[in-house]
Amino acid sequence: MKAVIGMEDLAAHPEYLSIADIDGVRLDLRYACANNFVGRNLYGEAAPALLHRRAAEGLTMAARELRRLRPGFHLLVFDALRPGRVQRVLWDIVKDTPQRIYVADPARGSIHSFGMAVDLSVEDADGGELDMGTGFDDFTERAQPQREAELLRTGRLSEAQVANRQLLRHCMSQAGFNGIATEWWHFEAADRDWVRAHMLLIE
Repeated sequence: MKAVIGMEDLAAHPEYLSIADIDGVRLDLRYACANNFVGRNLYGEAAPALLHRRAAEGLTMAARELRRLRPGFHLLVFDALRPGRVQRVLWDIVKDTPQRIYVADPARGSIHSFGMAVDLSVEDADGGELDMGTGFDDFTERAQPQREAELLRTGRLSEAQVANRQLLRHCMSQAGFNGIATEWWHFEAADRDWVRAHMLLIE
């Protein structure tokens, strides 16, 4: 059985840090507003901009690498720690649809719900989000890194769009994050099986 801690108990927990003030990071928390595929705020008034210390330190390193390569650019975070109760809302919407591959079954535990995953993009020096070929939470094959070579060959993604994704992946991998096959925006700070076995699940 997973060890569980309530979201409300994290304020005094030394292992969970706010990412709101990381240099080179800006927030656009999509589940804290109506600009998401559900169409409503799932987090309420106190939107969590938290990660486990290990992931937060990695995000700091990734932002530093981005600034080294592209001065003035920022990482734009769409979601960080996502409580299990919010994950269940998302799962209930997609579980009987083809889109289920994009949302982790809460019975296993989303890596977001351990504070070890982050969804993000890149913002240029003028504050514009780089063109990644799709937006965040686009539940189509065009969002899938595993399909990029085919999509590039058939003209459904451009070389510039793929290069923007590669920039994001480079910065995140340099900081110890792993991407996944189905979402260009999602990165995990450790092996997911290890996370599920060793870390606190946040409710």
